[in-house]
Amino acid sequence: MGEQKSLYARLGGYDAIAAVADNLLPRLMSDPKLGRFWAHRAEDSVRREKQLLIDFLCQSAGGPLFYTGRNMHTSHKGMRIDEEDWAAFLVHLNGTLDAFRVPAAERSEVLSFVESTKADIVEQAVVAKA
Repeated sequence: MGEQKSLYARLGGYDAIAAVADNLLPRLMSDPKLGRFWAHRAEDSVRREKQLLIDFLCQSAGGPLFYTGRNMHTSHKGMRIDEEDWAAFLVHLNGTLDAFRVPAAERSEVLSFVESTKADIVEQAVVAKA
């Protein structure tokens, strides 16, 4: 029996994952709600962020890249990302996956992985006591 290919290989490798990042980031940046996270970012910072995203996704999908960025909690701490932001992000992610016609099995793995990062990205609302 042959060994099952990694998600990285099944998605099409580096070039395919980079194309996804090229499609997803502009969607997020132009969203009326999410655009605030990039409103005052230098072009070079956005390019670096995109490369870190590609590296993170490639490594997480079993590819031969090494992600050198900070962990998800540290990267997103203090950004005030809430449940509505997360829901808007998922709409754009699904739009990108649709655009690339990602098959159901791989889409499910991608969405499951992304969901596993949510607790480190979304800040839990603090309920004020009366």
